[in-house]
Amino acid sequence: MRGGIYVWRASVCLMASSLGFASDHVGETEIAKWQYGKRAAVSLTYDDGSINQFRVAVPIMDRLGLPATFFIITGDIPGSRYSGTFIGRRTETIVQETTDAPTRKDNFFERASAIGHLGFEGTLEYHTRAGELYEDGKLDEAYRTIDEAYAKVREGAFKPKTGPEVFEGNRDVVTWDEVRALARQGHEFASHTVTHPRLAVLDEPNLAYELEKSREDILDNVGPMHTFSVECPYGTEDERAVRYALARYRASRNRMPEPFLEELNRSSSLDPVVSRKAYVQWQRGALTRTPMALMKSWIDTVAARDNIWLVLVFHGVDGIGWEPKTGAELREYFQYIKSKESQVWVAVFQDVTKYLREREHSTVHGSRKGDVIEVVLRHDLNERLYDLPLTLKTCVPSEWSAVEVRQGARVKRVEVVRESGRAWAVYQAAPNAEAVTLAAAPQR
Repeated sequence: MRGGIYVWRASVCLMASSLGFASDHVGETEIAKWQYGKRAAVSLTYDDGSINQFRVAVPIMDRLGLPATFFIITGDIPGSRYSGTFIGRRTETIVQETTDAPTRKDNFFERASAIGHLGFEGTLEYHTRAGELYEDGKLDEAYRTIDEAYAKVREGAFKPKTGPEVFEGNRDVVTWDEVRALARQGHEFASHTVTHPRLAVLDEPNLAYELEKSREDILDNVGPMHTFSVECPYGTEDERAVRYALARYRASRNRMPEPFLEELNRSSSLDPVVSRKAYVQWQRGALTRTPMALMKSWIDTVAARDNIWLVLVFHGVDGIGWEPKTGAELREYFQYIKSKESQVWVAVFQDVTKYLREREHSTVHGSRKGDVIEVVLRHDLNERLYDLPLTLKTCVPSEWSAVEVRQGARVKRVEVVRESGRAWAVYQAAPNAEAVTLAAAPQR
């Protein structure tokens, strides 16, 4: 107790009996584990920005009221200020050096960065292959792959490019006007870099360029709200790449190092229900051959627990993009998710991240003043970035049937919920704002 006030850290209560509260815990307040008191969270996320995500999947989600996060390749969108380029020395010099000096640790990143930007068709495939080998720990094979590419360049084996390179599946692309319209509808747009490279094998200038310039185009075209999240291509967990990403974005789907969060990425076979951490971020990728029964079981698993955040990852839709699902499959699946809305909070990646961090960094102070309960909600995060309302749950007198919740100019009537022999008011509160007051609502 601090000065006659109930003090809460997240959902932990330090009770005081000297305030005049009844023995039935009137005034007791906790921050709900999930928004709106749901049992779990689900985020629908899409990678690469292939066109049927917007032409087929979005109308289905919009009809059901389900928001999604789109990790977009900004260099593919017409009108973007930044496109694929190489930052560094003259590429002619780099090619000439490969004549006598083999690829090794000290020149690998520079050569792997440059190989896709020499003006030839097919060289980018060597960058991608070398990156995969590098991340698998096959360094000598990665070096040899780059040597093979430069040898073919010197031999004139590649044809000159005839136009700008666009990521496979993105020949027909969404426009920034469409992105802005979808953002206004509640969808999140986040970075998937400028050109979708293997970030693990880029040197520092080009790694920074891919992350920073994608962020700048999103900022210029959609606004600061959409510069929160990033997904480094190919689901990389390369420590250097993710470190660079998290220095420029607040959240990365690749890695989110938080002490309260267990991360199980798409490749993990671990059971999320065995974790003892406060939260589990469980990523699942819906591929072409993934059975509908398995996809639905993911929803059932999180709905049966109270600490799992299911992050679903989709790519292609209706034949366009990597590992596409059909529109019919998405319709069935999203309708199933919608049927669980009493248990599952469906929200964009950014909002779930904010809720978890705000809850873990918040305190709630409750006090009673006559017939009114006053609640103060505070967190120690950046208020400009972390302003998502949190769901509070306050025990109220048993004779109350409805509660008038007031915070500043916002007033809302909420019906009392009876649970475990107590009466509760469940409501939304803005952190670091005015105190919330709860009073018995007038009878209607």
